[in-house]
This record gives sequence, C-alpha cells and structure tokens, in this order.
Amino acid sequence: MNGFRYLENVATLRLDRDCCTGCGLCVEVCPHRVFRVDGGKAELIDRDACMECGACARNCEPGAVTVDAGVGCATGIMHEWLDEIAPWRRDKGHNCC
Repeated sequence: MNGFRYLENVATLRLDRDCCTGCGLCVEVCPHRVFRVDGGKAELIDRDACMECGACARNCEPGAVTVDAGVGCATGIMHEWLDEIAPWRRDKGHNCC
C-alpha cells in the first residue's frame, strides 16, 4: 500500500471540521494516513490517497467524516494487493471484480 495514489480530485471523502471532536479515530483506522489531528481537530492531509473504504466515516461518531464507500473501486485495489502478496491466487482463477 506504500505509494498508493488514487485518481486526483475524485474521492468522495469530506470532512466537516466544525463537527469534529478531535477524537482521532479517523487517523487510527485509515489505511492510507489521509488524516491527522491538528489543533484539536482532524484535517485531511492527503485526500487523493483515499480508497473510499469507509472506515473513517463508520468510526466518526459525530458524523464529521463522510464518504461514499466503495465507489472508488476499493475491491479492485484490494484484489490487486492480494495478487501481489499471494501470486498463487492468479493460478487458481481468482480475478478482480
């Protein structure tokens, strides 16, 4: 997952800093380090790295984070990673999507 880049300016991820309580759960659950907490509030530091898995939004109790989970083809990305770490999957006919 290192160096992962999403398509520029298409992620549906949104952050309402006014609603944010600064709990930091978004930072903890995001696999691509899209967030950080600064000044007691979350902020987006790399929105284009978001794969729209939805973990941040599901863990944001006040609802400060929203994302249309799955529209970014996260499933396809995960299958690609699995093929990289388990090349035997290709031999068994496992294909993306």
